[in-house]
Amino acid sequence: MVEFPSLSPYWPLIRFLVPLAITNVAIDLGEQALNRGIATVKEDAVEMLASYGLAYSLMKFFTGPMSDFKNVGLVFVNSKRDRRKAVFCMAAAGVIAFVLHILIAYTDLGYYIINKLHHVDESVGHKTRKAFLYLAAFPLLDAMAWIHAGILLKHKYSVIVGSASISDVVAQIVFVAILLHSNLECVEPLLIPILSLYMGALVRFSIVGLGYYCNIHDNIPDSSGLDVGGDATIKKMLTFWWPLALILATQRISRPIVNLFVSRDLKGTSNATEAVAVLTATYPVGHMPYGWLTELRAVYPAFDKNNPSNKLNASSSVTKTNIKRFTFCCLALSLTLCFVVFWTPYTSEKILVDVIGVDHTFAKLCVVPLRIFSFFPLPVTVRAHLTGWLMTLKKTFVLAPSSVLRIIVLITSLVVLPYMGVHGATLGVGSLLAGFIGESTMVAIAACYVYRQQKNSEMSNELVVEGEDAAPMSEVCSRTQMEAIEELQEEEEPPQQQRTL
Repeated sequence: MVEFPSLSPYWPLIRFLVPLAITNVAIDLGEQALNRGIATVKEDAVEMLASYGLAYSLMKFFTGPMSDFKNVGLVFVNSKRDRRKAVFCMAAAGVIAFVLHILIAYTDLGYYIINKLHHVDESVGHKTRKAFLYLAAFPLLDAMAWIHAGILLKHKYSVIVGSASISDVVAQIVFVAILLHSNLECVEPLLIPILSLYMGALVRFSIVGLGYYCNIHDNIPDSSGLDVGGDATIKKMLTFWWPLALILATQRISRPIVNLFVSRDLKGTSNATEAVAVLTATYPVGHMPYGWLTELRAVYPAFDKNNPSNKLNASSSVTKTNIKRFTFCCLALSLTLCFVVFWTPYTSEKILVDVIGVDHTFAKLCVVPLRIFSFFPLPVTVRAHLTGWLMTLKKTFVLAPSSVLRIIVLITSLVVLPYMGVHGATLGVGSLLAGFIGESTMVAIAACYVYRQQKNSEMSNELVVEGEDAAPMSEVCSRTQMEAIEELQEEEEPPQQQRTL
């Protein structure tokens, strides 16, 4: 009879990751709902989609680093004082992002970034800057939601985080449907997806905020004990956060860079606007089967032995080997989904036509870019797994070079591939894949470096222990010699005393 290994260690991992995977898929569905809100507008739908796509991708550049503060909550927030420090950091970052949005919307900086760099016409540039202005307050609201999501994940409340994201998407879809029947379609169509985005974020923030106050706030101490290293300082949080923020910022800026090079490659013609619209439509669809793999980086910190919530639950039996096997299974599942959805004839076109609402001709332009997305799961899994391990060790600083290499490889591909006959959305997605591979390679090199350091440290510690074990023997020998000398002296003393008498 065949004996299967115990699956009990994997159930906590499944229960933890499934809500987060749903969260990631829900975010992509939300983007598609917003795109549908624009695509449904009969007048200048492609132009509106391109304008919103440019503004949304630029806004993601600001919200990306803030959303990574979720990992600060996951690793560092052990007390109410730690939470206050984290919220303060996010509030300051949100204000800075708000000011930058205003500057880009109203100054020549925005005209240069959007109109000149992207080579879009005056109409698209004006609508993009207007959309960017409307999105100015979103980074702050998004950041406050993510920091509390990280704290919930630390205490294994991933179901609440997943429920919040699903509610976010439901709210977006509902408000898109409502606003499409209002006069906004005639007055200001851009407000349809943007207002829906705000309402979804507000719902998500409300749920994670209530989840924190109902389940965690009263159960954590006012300050952290020495067993977890004491209270985390703002400096420690920022030192841990900035490499992750840099990585995510480069990931977010990758889309605007791709849009920039793709539109410039096509010389700002109608084909350029069409290519940017294709990229805007294919990003969420292509991201859906593999995007949830990014959440694997939360697994290592959540199940770390030094996590206070794990110390209370001594029955937890999740090991590093269990996490590695679980990660491999997730990779296999994602690859299967990608090839089934994107390589089965007419499946991807049907998704684009039925979900986003584009016409069949436009959907055909998205087929090749979507097939390139099939190869993204491998570099994404490697990056997520190793990043989670480094986060547990609080050695995120070694990840910083990976962001630089990603941008270098991305720009190199965007420059070289057009000479090989690759243009449009295919150029953009192919260059993104090259950037992902470069980034994951550098993360693997950084992880090997840290692993080598750990091994060398363990060997040096063993030598020290051996030295300490040998020290008592030498002390015994020295004591024995001293005792022998003292006995000889005592034996010599009585005859000398007799002579004096």
